[in-house]
Amino acid sequence: MAETDLDKRFDIHEIAKTKKAEMDSFACSIYCCHSTGCKSSGSDDIITLIKEAIAAHGIEDKVRVVATGCMGLCAQGPLIRVEIKGQKDVLYKRVEPLIGRLIITEHVVPALRLPEGEVFEIPEFLAQHVLSLELPFFTKQEKVVLRDAGHMDPEDIQEYIARGGYLALEKVLKTMKPEEVVEEIKKSGLRGRGGGGFSTGMKWELASKVPTVDEKFIICNGDEGDPGAYMDRSILEGDPHSVIEGMMIAAYAIGATSGWFYVRAEYPLAVERLEKAIKACKKTRLLGNNIMGTDFSFNIEVRLGAGAFVCGEETALIHSIEGKRGTPRPRPPYPTNKGLWDKPSCVNNVETLGNIPKIILKGADWFASFGTETSKGTKVFALTGQVEHSGLIEVPMGTTINEIVNEIGGGVPNGKKLKAVQTGGPSGGVIPAENMDLPVCYEELKKVGSIMGSGGMIVMDDSSNMVNIANFYLDFTVDESCGKCAPCRIGGKQMLLLLEKINKGKGTKQDLADLKRIALAMQKASLCGLGQTAPNPVLSTLRFFENEYWEKLIDKPSASGEAK
Repeated sequence: MAETDLDKRFDIHEIAKTKKAEMDSFACSIYCCHSTGCKSSGSDDIITLIKEAIAAHGIEDKVRVVATGCMGLCAQGPLIRVEIKGQKDVLYKRVEPLIGRLIITEHVVPALRLPEGEVFEIPEFLAQHVLSLELPFFTKQEKVVLRDAGHMDPEDIQEYIARGGYLALEKVLKTMKPEEVVEEIKKSGLRGRGGGGFSTGMKWELASKVPTVDEKFIICNGDEGDPGAYMDRSILEGDPHSVIEGMMIAAYAIGATSGWFYVRAEYPLAVERLEKAIKACKKTRLLGNNIMGTDFSFNIEVRLGAGAFVCGEETALIHSIEGKRGTPRPRPPYPTNKGLWDKPSCVNNVETLGNIPKIILKGADWFASFGTETSKGTKVFALTGQVEHSGLIEVPMGTTINEIVNEIGGGVPNGKKLKAVQTGGPSGGVIPAENMDLPVCYEELKKVGSIMGSGGMIVMDDSSNMVNIANFYLDFTVDESCGKCAPCRIGGKQMLLLLEKINKGKGTKQDLADLKRIALAMQKASLCGLGQTAPNPVLSTLRFFENEYWEKLIDKPSASGEAK
């Protein structure tokens, strides 16, 4: 198809050139964290005061202020990063409105007046708010999906393009066949980042080979519901265009005609930025008919989830998009054959799609150079709990729990000792401190009764009681069960009643045996992953901390080994 004048008008290379020149014209860039966490701590007011101070000094032509996405170290927010040409970058922590104003008057303004080559010394009263960029939290990460998050305006499509955005889409549309795209993703070793860990390339291949006469769908699963997890939310807030671009590449590869984002309604900022990004794509003709002057046409819609944890399961998610009750269905048929409105559909997680543009631009071999033999690439984690530096991190697969918790996370605070780490959310397991050298990858976590999940990682110190932890997670999954199948509906409730009985000091050895028996039945007979994995926190705590259960039993062994 011949390229029209209108197609040339929206040439991404021209957009990139113009935007880069505009960005380079500023002597200083100030990046203010504007994610959900920092907004809740007052970053809106800080940004307003910073802009007022810049205007008061008449330096609007020298300083640009960018409301950006999550910078990672959430426990120290609100965060502000100051980048002045010829000076070292400075990251400010726990910024209050007054400090925001002083950053302009006592740092930015005098630094801009310095002769070239002279280094600015930050005043002592500001230095106490400076966070070292040499912390292991920053230096030991490897960012792929989070490469630009926290360092660009997520609501400016031109800035995304200026940083290389939509070049991967152009590459596949103009130089690659759909089957070549599928092969590249297969070669990369990328596996689903939503928890299942299924080969992304293989899923695309299955979807691409299903014949369709009218419609085929690509669906992005953004229904992140694990307690303590906020990876997908932060990616959508900080870099929505990378996920949109990944979805478009996936659509081209499998022959999809339209896409759906399913995002939980409890993520209003993520939804707002995603919808703005989609609108910008349509205005720039990166969505719609004959994209980039090719035969590829594609559009995207957003559907909000109603807070049901089970809708993270792909068939329940599909039912919810259709306006039905969000309950799983038996598989086969799999969604790749019979999905949304009984049409072939491919469901990928937010983080999975966020990896795609980087893989296409830098190559499968580059991506596969990170990670382990069977778990390639990097993984984004929400590191939370009793750890010094909680926040959003991205590390190569195979990084040990010890490196994540004690080096990147800075260890357990307040003189406490590390007791365990819980991975995989309510479906995951508890890993004891003696296993901290365990590499974080799909196979190794499975060996100790846990899972990767979507990327939640909760650190617990020696004050944590493992029976209470198991009780908390099981109570969550029982509450979130859709109730469709008896093993999950009845089994989960019975396990919870037994746990509560044990926690009250009324349990017996038989109750422990019954817990294990019901857990096995749930794992084998539940319809979907929620029921199959709900017993994991109980089984893993029983495996590694069974003594804590015994201490609560009526008939616990006496010192001589006899039951009381």
